[in-house]
Amino acid sequence: MHRDDAYANLVLSDILRDMGLSGRDAAFATELTYGTLRALGTLDLIVADAAGRDVARIDPPARDALRLGAYQLLHTRVPAHAAVNQTVDLVRSVAPEAAGFANAVMRTISETSLEAWLTKLAPAYDEDPVGNLAVLYNHPQWIIRAFSEALGGDLDDTARLLIEDNQAPIVHLCARPGFADPVELADEVDGQPGAFSPYAVYLNGGSPRELSAIHDGRAHVQDEGSQLVAAALLAAPIEGQDDRWLDLCAGPGGKAGLLGAIAAQRGARVTAVEVAEHRATLVQKATRGMPVSVLAMDGRSVGRENELPAGGFDRVLVDAPCTGLGSLRRRPEARWRRQPSDLPALTKLQRELLVAALQAVRPGGLVAYVTCSPHMVETQVTVTEGSRRSGVEADFVDARTLLPAGMPSLGPGPTVQLWPHRHGTDAMFLAVLRRTA
Repeated sequence: MHRDDAYANLVLSDILRDMGLSGRDAAFATELTYGTLRALGTLDLIVADAAGRDVARIDPPARDALRLGAYQLLHTRVPAHAAVNQTVDLVRSVAPEAAGFANAVMRTISETSLEAWLTKLAPAYDEDPVGNLAVLYNHPQWIIRAFSEALGGDLDDTARLLIEDNQAPIVHLCARPGFADPVELADEVDGQPGAFSPYAVYLNGGSPRELSAIHDGRAHVQDEGSQLVAAALLAAPIEGQDDRWLDLCAGPGGKAGLLGAIAAQRGARVTAVEVAEHRATLVQKATRGMPVSVLAMDGRSVGRENELPAGGFDRVLVDAPCTGLGSLRRRPEARWRRQPSDLPALTKLQRELLVAALQAVRPGGLVAYVTCSPHMVETQVTVTEGSRRSGVEADFVDARTLLPAGMPSLGPGPTVQLWPHRHGTDAMFLAVLRRTA
């Protein structure tokens, strides 16, 4: 991952399969990988202190081995002598000249408990609350500030979110309507129906790749929050024609698969747009057998392409590319890869896609703007600016009314922000607009 910029969720399962690991061995390797990635910021502080040098000055293969070793020492029940010896052996295999150095660093780390390390390295909460939370809960400070702003400045609530971000999430399945019943699917996979989405099933363990329901297209892996925001677009009533739906940013196809399954029941058709050809191919695979047409083109070309006519759709979903700060439980490496400098280009793209969506929908039709980030500039600011720049008139629909009854902590409206620590979902944002002219 650090060498090739790969993503853990994509490469780890392939590595486990190629090495023939399963059961407890696969679970341990997964815990080591994801746990080390989540704790990377604080592990680096500890390794640097024990080494007497910044981690940037440690040879990368040895550095990653020390990170894995430090995680074993401080976060698992692996005996200290085993964690030290295996880490030194690993360093010897990738950077032989650093074996003695690694032995000294690991022994120094092993002499102090995690709690004592945190006390030593974290600034006092009263003097620097964000810096304190960053060390204790393994998030960059800029992300903590963004979360705090979205949570109204409540640092106690922010801490609860950070703690939840560091928990290994359970896998959510989406039982495709018309293809699978969620209660029956839950029984089949030894899981349980979701708390909020009528399509959600929670897995109790195991790899979803091995499930027949995934292979035969009756279900797909999808966070419950993603299911909720996609279904919300279809829950709002509209007058007149309602059989032309558009998914403007469809890759890799989870929401398109849900929309397509519901479209088949309602006699509608979905146009799924994805600019990257390899992701468009994934959308085609995800929607096979459904009334879905996949276009490999830029969603911002509304009105310039015959397949994307202005005013040509009744419902439009914009699942905009974003920082992904709402899914840090599932993609722990993203917290260290993303930077504030990523925001200007992303928010510009988000506004342009929302403008295209508002131009693509007919008067009286609906647009759902969705993003997997709670950062205010990707949510409230983008929606306000995009709507203002669209050149069409649109009103907000209260998105709270489009989610299942009884969902807690949905805020004052009209937009909705879901949270891992409140709803058990990714931090999905939802705004629904109705074009009025």
